[in-house]
Amino acid sequence: MSNSSSITQFLLLAFTDTRELQLLHFWLFLGIYLAALLGNGLIITTIAWDQHLHTPMYFFLLNLSLLDLGCISTTVPKSMANSFWNTRAISYAGCAAQVTLFVFFISAEYFVLTIMSYDRYVAICKPLHYGTLLGSRACVHMAAAAWATGFLSALLHTANTFSVPLCKGNALDQFFCEIPQILKLSCPNVYLREAGLIVVGVCLFFLCFVFIMVSYVQIFKVVLRIPSEQGRHKAFSTCLPHLTVVTVFLITAIFSHLKPSSISSPSLDLLVSVLYSVVPPTLNPLIYSMRNQDLKNTLRKQMSGYFSKAINFLSSAYHSGHNS
Repeated sequence: MSNSSSITQFLLLAFTDTRELQLLHFWLFLGIYLAALLGNGLIITTIAWDQHLHTPMYFFLLNLSLLDLGCISTTVPKSMANSFWNTRAISYAGCAAQVTLFVFFISAEYFVLTIMSYDRYVAICKPLHYGTLLGSRACVHMAAAAWATGFLSALLHTANTFSVPLCKGNALDQFFCEIPQILKLSCPNVYLREAGLIVVGVCLFFLCFVFIMVSYVQIFKVVLRIPSEQGRHKAFSTCLPHLTVVTVFLITAIFSHLKPSSISSPSLDLLVSVLYSVVPPTLNPLIYSMRNQDLKNTLRKQMSGYFSKAINFLSSAYHSGHNS
């Protein structure tokens, strides 16, 4: 038995105890992490580089990519380091920071996805008012509100979670510090301290979910009335990436936290946590780039420009060295 004042570190759940499999986990997560960095980094630089992509839809996509980078960078590097060094430890302060950052990024990402559904609703259902309802100032205010709300949520949950006395050791059944796993270590009869915040969070989550669903019901009604098949296809192509990302995000998160206790096990919990914390930030850039022709064209131009500059640099370096 211990209490939170005596805990200086937590022990994270290891993927495996076999050294060879630990190194395999390290290289696998390294590949996933680099793919997420490359994909989201390309989207961020492409949108920032091309003036034609300075529109509300791409502005919110840039915010989504920034949040994806933050989300995966909060959990994966520490897990990789633990596997590489054959350890499970994370400091108390490091665990608190991980909880704060993860809740911040995941909450802000959900709010940004909600705003993106509003952007698609206005673009398709109220195109004549698009410039008025989604001007640059309005977009900045909505993005700032999403980030600020995520930050406030993270602070409240972290302060409340780490003020709860812990009486059941320091071993977490998760590969990163997660609030439900920390609360499992708490003393009996203290769950009510977190219950209020959980209720508020669930209500906010549900309101955002309803808003997204209502937006898409209205969108589909308008799209199905478009007489041109090409027009319908174009409208659907701008909505499908966002709808896919929202679906992946919601299904993995809901299943992770609401799955029946009868099928719960450490290995299943570990797999599901990877699905909702690691997979979406890696897949989101691929989903958007595959379905968005403007983004693909700009990416091609950007990459060809980089290759041309590299070839010219190498050619000039070769000729200068040859002449000397």
